[in-house]
Amino acid sequence: MQRLLSINSYHYRRGGADAVYLDHARLFAARGWENRFFSMEHPRNITSADPVTLTGMVDYEFATSGTAKAAAALKSIYNLEAARKIDHLLKDYIPDIAHVHGAYHHLTPAIFPRLSSRGIPVILTAHDFKILCPAYTMYQQGAVCEACKGGETWNVVRNRCIKGSRAASLVVGFEAALHGWLQSYRKHVAMVVAPSEFYRAKFLEWGWPAEKIVHIPNYTTSVSAAHEGAYADPILYFGRLSPEKGLETLVRAAALAEVPVNIVGSGPMADALQQLIDALGAPVTLVGRLDGDALWRALGRSKATVIPSEWYENGPISVLESFELARPVIGADIGGIPEMLKQSGGGWLYESGNVSALVELLAHVDGLGAAALQERGMAGRKHARRVHTEDAYFAKMTEVYRALKARS
Repeated sequence: MQRLLSINSYHYRRGGADAVYLDHARLFAARGWENRFFSMEHPRNITSADPVTLTGMVDYEFATSGTAKAAAALKSIYNLEAARKIDHLLKDYIPDIAHVHGAYHHLTPAIFPRLSSRGIPVILTAHDFKILCPAYTMYQQGAVCEACKGGETWNVVRNRCIKGSRAASLVVGFEAALHGWLQSYRKHVAMVVAPSEFYRAKFLEWGWPAEKIVHIPNYTTSVSAAHEGAYADPILYFGRLSPEKGLETLVRAAALAEVPVNIVGSGPMADALQQLIDALGAPVTLVGRLDGDALWRALGRSKATVIPSEWYENGPISVLESFELARPVIGADIGGIPEMLKQSGGGWLYESGNVSALVELLAHVDGLGAAALQERGMAGRKHARRVHTEDAYFAKMTEVYRALKARS
């Protein structure tokens, strides 16, 4: 039996990367692989059928004193505890592959040489641009920023890219400098998976070797048809409420178009968004976070979904989830969104950050009848069930695994 070690900072569905981490492991376990998880302690962690090894929590949210914050900062740069824990795990469990979904700032790349030195190939899915840019979204002061291109990573401090804080940016800048000097990614990561063609192209543009970056699209899983309803509820956004997601643009556009929009999710922008909604009298409702069947019900009754991102979005799972319930997608023409909508015919594109363009598109989509909305949504579903399948994902990923194992 082949063995997989699945690695991620969070062992719960905090965001898209964490969902892929859990679903990837489930898929491989269902197809005969033995899987173990390596993650971080957290109050929201879920229980798992597969064994889980946890290292101590590194999270500023739970660090209350100055000493605790300083300790968290040091561990977020190079986590010796995580390195020791993975050493202990490897005494009893030697995986064929270690697949990392998210490790920086928590587990840190300190764990990578502990794996590669034992001949265990480390493969990392690039859910964002952290390997290239200290500010993993490449988004700063309301716009895409590539100032760190060419190794100029101290721009993260100069521009206060992390939460507008010089102190936080200094920690992240030092982290980038250290792991650049150690070659933590270049030396110890055998392969990077890019979920979008856009991400692979951007990695190549920034100097990543072509033989170490492969494009493998995310996959979608089936959702009960019971959740698929009429195209009657407002256009829906679902995801994290953070500045790079373009939600301020969405609220302003909805107000001008006088088109109802529901926003599902949680995050640091919640209060500011509500204030903007109130100030503009926008027909926008902050629903809050929904999970499981509650989310599918909301999604499956919406007219369409909207992804108004203003950062280099990757290959959003939200597009595939919309397609699964035959919901068409209004998408910003940025990052990996255009390739998904152009290839599928499952939605419409507008210029990212352009309020007027989004006003026009919201009004157009809101005025369409159910038949036209269903036609677009079904085109998306047909494409997703042809290209973004478990079988296709598993076949491409295992092909990469076999090649890496043969070289190790």
